[in-house]
Amino acid sequence: MTNSQLTPGVVPGRLPADSYAANFSDVAPPLDRHEAQVAADRCYFCHDAPCVTACPTSIDIPLFIRQISTGTPDAAARTIFHQNILGGICARVCPTENLCEGSCVRMEAEGKPVEIGALQRYATDHLMAQGDHPFRRGPPTGKRIAVVGAGPAGLSAAHRLAAKGHEVTLFDARPKPGGLNEYGIASYKAVDGFAAREVDWLLGIGGIRLASGKALGRDITLEGLSADFDAVFLGLGLQGVSALGTEGEDRTHVTHAVDFIRELRQSGDLSALPVGRDVVVIGGGMTAVDAAVQAKLLGAQNVTIVYRRGQNRMSASQHEQDHATHSGVRIICNAAPLKVHGNGTVREVEFMLTREGPNGLEDTGERFRLPADQLLRAIGQKLDGVPSDLAMSGGKIAIHGPGRTSIPGIWAGGDCAAGGDDLTVTAVAEGRDAAEDIHAQLMEAAHG
Repeated sequence: MTNSQLTPGVVPGRLPADSYAANFSDVAPPLDRHEAQVAADRCYFCHDAPCVTACPTSIDIPLFIRQISTGTPDAAARTIFHQNILGGICARVCPTENLCEGSCVRMEAEGKPVEIGALQRYATDHLMAQGDHPFRRGPPTGKRIAVVGAGPAGLSAAHRLAAKGHEVTLFDARPKPGGLNEYGIASYKAVDGFAAREVDWLLGIGGIRLASGKALGRDITLEGLSADFDAVFLGLGLQGVSALGTEGEDRTHVTHAVDFIRELRQSGDLSALPVGRDVVVIGGGMTAVDAAVQAKLLGAQNVTIVYRRGQNRMSASQHEQDHATHSGVRIICNAAPLKVHGNGTVREVEFMLTREGPNGLEDTGERFRLPADQLLRAIGQKLDGVPSDLAMSGGKIAIHGPGRTSIPGIWAGGDCAAGGDDLTVTAVAEGRDAAEDIHAQLMEAAHG
């Protein structure tokens, strides 16, 4: 007997086989040439463009849009890649409504910004389809640099360092490079294995050796890397996950949302992936939305995001919240989990209603329960396994300037470093800037 949306428990195959491809197709299909021309023509090409200021990688947005409008998308892509070598994935996953498009003067005047993200994807996809890498390496410097973590920060740093002529070894604990781009974002945002293809394209510059399955503290040490290489960049990401601290969260089918997303991203057959009938996701960020929407697309009948504060405090953008609700996900705010009920396996989650008080969240005394045969935790990740010699700040690696840590010769950037905003585009900027600083220091020492 086949399963359906009504089948209780956590089971695979809730939908007809052909539904999965349709559900997980590209959430924002690319612009064609005519659409890109029309979109580009809406740009005012501002001299002091607020969109550039709002972009963490400071892409010259008016320039690349003008290049598209004049029929030279490959030149536009080079403008983008010079500042953001992961411009392809950023065009797909950046919260543009909070960044460049949110600052567009068209938005202020008309309520509809220039489609900067879609235009960026149009240009970068066009150039990447040519197959050739747009940059060439500089003369060999004889310097060797270790980059730990093949996520956005590490990839950005490795590429910029290789372009400068250094030899880079890129270590990563997982079997495949890409970090969150490969393992942690919704499948419908980067279809057809785009994250992996982008890494292969990036490595086309040469001078970067990939060492997969090598974890800091298990297979390599900071002390050993410092001895063997001229500089070290740490782009570790956030590998640890936070617990609810709620009675009963050790029951079966209470899992981390990041694990759920990772399994989905690496699955070769979505119809074989089990999902609950009643899925509850606890959290208010992008991970919560990505997990909830994908649970719905896998065939869950009821999916609910529960967040302990007001909806205006959710870190997921309004665009992402709207996408969730339009996908059939219910969002309940001002509710915190009290207890996970069930006999071995989760059956219900009990919540208390909350309100903001002078000393933070307060319990209103009201209670309610939600049925749940699958509970996904999306309440944040934390940094694990950092060498004790590094100074920390707020649970992350303390940095000053362009990624310098408390230990000379060691830099850090991305989600593992203090002061960031846990965005792919910010991680790319921090990796790029740290690479420039590493290069400057190594060349100064060499010529000193």
